[in-house]
Amino acid sequence: MIGTIATARDYVGRFAPSPTGRLHLGSLLGAVVSFLDARCHGGRWLVRIEDIDPPREVAGAAHDILTSLSAHGLIWDGEVQFQRHSLDQHEAAIRQLIDGGHAYYCQCSRKRLIADGHQHCYPGLCRDAGHTEGALRVRVDNMPIQIQDRWQAPLNQVLSESPGDFIIRRRDNLIAYQLAVVIDDATSGITDVVRGVDIYDSTPRQAWLQQLLGLPQPRYAHFPVIVDELGVKLSKQTGAAELENANALGNLRAVLAMIGLPTAELPRSALPEQVLKWAVTQYHDQLLKSRANFISGANHAPIG
Repeated sequence: MIGTIATARDYVGRFAPSPTGRLHLGSLLGAVVSFLDARCHGGRWLVRIEDIDPPREVAGAAHDILTSLSAHGLIWDGEVQFQRHSLDQHEAAIRQLIDGGHAYYCQCSRKRLIADGHQHCYPGLCRDAGHTEGALRVRVDNMPIQIQDRWQAPLNQVLSESPGDFIIRRRDNLIAYQLAVVIDDATSGITDVVRGVDIYDSTPRQAWLQQLLGLPQPRYAHFPVIVDELGVKLSKQTGAAELENANALGNLRAVLAMIGLPTAELPRSALPEQVLKWAVTQYHDQLLKSRANFISGANHAPIG
């Protein structure tokens, strides 16, 4: 495995929502699990608003997200970070990759790639074309990358087989998620990334960028996400209901029950902060030690 692994001693975690709408139960689960993991390890928990895709953003969503976190007792350390403030660092990383011969301009459209049967792996059509504009792709090789996840089975991926050279800056000049998250995690000193398993397979791409840019690799932990009866992830795109802050206790009980905590023991009158303080101890005792299933009926990966 490439990169370095963080130890629990210097734990810095984060929750990084996009301001595309208010939080729903699935995003609250992500916030709670990352919060509990950080507090369980005596670490810091940061909040970063990933606001570098203006066409997808909803006015006022960032404020609503922070309000919901506070209403649910999820109090972050330090100042809230906004991804748009890191654009200079993103561009510096891109320049480093271009200067090192690791990135090139691509003029292939998504429509063309799909029509030619290349929707799952980019075949390097523009690698040596010498274009001076277009989307930016990073070159990959055929060496396997292995990710040792805390909760999932190890992931082995050869990037040249899937997804091929991937985009780091889009044709419209917006920074791609894979690059932005790597730079921002490194800048913030993130040691532990706790997030949904639905993006587990993007981790090798991030590890590849960390290697090319000489950045440390955080420790990863991917938890199962909430799905419906058809196996579709609960999300804003699938019409997930927005959280009602007035029902913070009920919302917390719901997500804590999903991760196997004995919520029946909680007094009905507990404040959100008291619930989370109780949950930190339960999280450590019942999950980290017992390797219990994380979410019943979802993506059954044992954790520990």
